Formats: sequence, C-alpha cells, structure tokens
Amino acid sequence: MSLDLHWDTRELHTAQPFGIARWTHSVYPRTFVTLSHEGLTGQGEAAPNAFYGETRGTVEAVLPLLAGALTDPWDWDGLNAALSARMPHDHPSVKCALEMAALDWCARSAGVPVWRLLGLSPLALPESSYTVSLAPLDEMRTQARDAVARGHGVLKVKLGTPDDEAILEALREEAPDVALRVDANAAWTRAQAKRLLGVLEAARVELVEQPLASGDLEGHAELRVRAGVPIVADESLHHVSDVVALARAFDGVNLKLAKLGGPLQALRALRLARAHGLQVMMGCMIESSLGIAAAAHLAGLCDWADLDGALLLADDPYAGLQWTAGQLARPQSAGWGVTLR
Repeated sequence: MSLDLHWDTRELHTAQPFGIARWTHSVYPRTFVTLSHEGLTGQGEAAPNAFYGETRGTVEAVLPLLAGALTDPWDWDGLNAALSARMPHDHPSVKCALEMAALDWCARSAGVPVWRLLGLSPLALPESSYTVSLAPLDEMRTQARDAVARGHGVLKVKLGTPDDEAILEALREEAPDVALRVDANAAWTRAQAKRLLGVLEAARVELVEQPLASGDLEGHAELRVRAGVPIVADESLHHVSDVVALARAFDGVNLKLAKLGGPLQALRALRLARAHGLQVMMGCMIESSLGIAAAAHLAGLCDWADLDGALLLADDPYAGLQWTAGQLARPQSAGWGVTLR
C-alpha cells in the first residue's frame, strides 16, 4: 500500500503566559502529520512535553525513523506493534500523531466520526475545566473572574507555591459557585500536602491532581487515605502499563493522548483503569483543536474532562470544535471533525 506521509512544525502561542509549578511558557512547538492515500487525508498532532522526554528536536529527529511503521492505516495493531518494536517506551507524542493520522484517514474513508468508527459512547461529554495558570495573585483572580464571566462552571487552578493557601482562598472568593479542581503538578512535599488538606476541604475542592512527586506512590497512597477528595495521577502515569500499579495509590488517572502514544493507547488505559476501579479524566497538553478533538472522541467514557488546551491559544490553526463555555459538543463530522484554517 503506497502512503504519502509528510509533516511540518508550527509554533503555537498562548493568549497569555501559561504557568505551572515547573515553568511558564507562551510558545509551544507542535508537529502536524498528514497521511495522504487514495485521495483522502488523515491528520495527527505531536504535542511534546519535556517532562516526558520530548522536545521539538526529538520529534523532528524521530518522525523519519517511525514513519515507516505506518504501512496500512487500517492495521492499528500492526502500527502499534511496529512502533513499539522500533522504540518501546519513548517518543509517545510522535506515536500519537501517527496513530491519529491513521484513525482520521480510516474514519474519513468510512464517512463517520472516529468515535463512531470505534463504537464509542454517543453520550454528551463532561464539562471541561478551564485552567487558571500560576501567575501573580491579582492576575489569577482576573483569570478566574473572566472565565466565570464567559460561563465556565469548572475551574482548575495550578498550584505548587508557598502561597497556595492564599491562592485557593482568593479564587474561591472570586468564583464561589464553580466546581474547583487543583493541580499541583507534583510540586508538594508530603508534609505540605497534609497541611493543605483542610484548606482543600474548606475551599470545596472537587479533586486534586498529582500532589506529590511522580515516583512517590507510597506518599500518594498515604495521602489518599487522609484526603476527603479524589487524588488523581497525571505525572505518575507515563505508559498504559503504569495503570495497574497506580490503582493502589490514586483514586483516578488523567489520560493524555500525547503521553500515552495515541487515542487507541489511551482507550486501552481507560479500560484498564475501569477494570481496577479508577475514575478517569480525559486531559490534554497545550494543543490545537486537532489534538483536543482526538481526546474529545474518548471523553464521553470519562468522569471528568480537562480539554481546554486549544481555548488557551491565540493562534489555533484548526477550526470545527463547538464550545459553549466549557461544554464541548461531540464532533459529528467525519474523522476528527476539524479542518485546517
């Protein structure tokens, strides 16, 4: 089967600097893969994250080495096996882009959305959180106030500073009626996390994402017993195979296509999480609407959604997703349901 694969990297820019405990960035290089065959195209997005060992440079170096694994867009198991044989545990965002392109092409060939091609839930998606990123407190207040004014009913606040208690109190004051989630991005110590449990409860926090270091499963397990809110793994989850071990330390897992190797791998992780009694969040990186659309096709199977990555952009290159504040409509067009502007 003769396939034409090509790719290009674009720098996406957030509307304002996006800060978490580890860094603050405004520019996000993303590599877009296009598969062309029999007059149809399929598209995928590589959203590398340095925490998982990927950068723009690694993506551009590895794509020519992995592209040959895609020989038949309908052979999904074969694609996964070939990618794993070439690079077993590395470069998940590249694998994601290739898997996305294959699925998009197949769904367009069949004339259906990817979620229907895979036989997934037609139910409405959970309302997505909107992220209040780390910044000076007055700026965080403004972020929260503006999000509420636009109709967002779920906010996720980035923490991981000495001022976390003041931030939580200020945002709850600013947005008294929204569902409030916390993401520490692995920045808290065990002692700090324990001290903050009462603050989380007072702020009526819905869940806490990755409070401790990624490798500290024992600490998370201990915190889970003490906490009155679900503890959700993000940085601790690198591979589908991690899910089983995380079930003893967390209440839920945050699944991101770009770190798991693609939609089908995320679907495997989702089903494994359910089998082990875990709740599931469908998450994202800072991505275009192409990457967000791919996650949206799986989000109807999840308890929570955190799919605001493209809403944070000043220059989203893709169009087609329908948002009403934080409520994303399930894509209905063939493939991922988005088009290049």
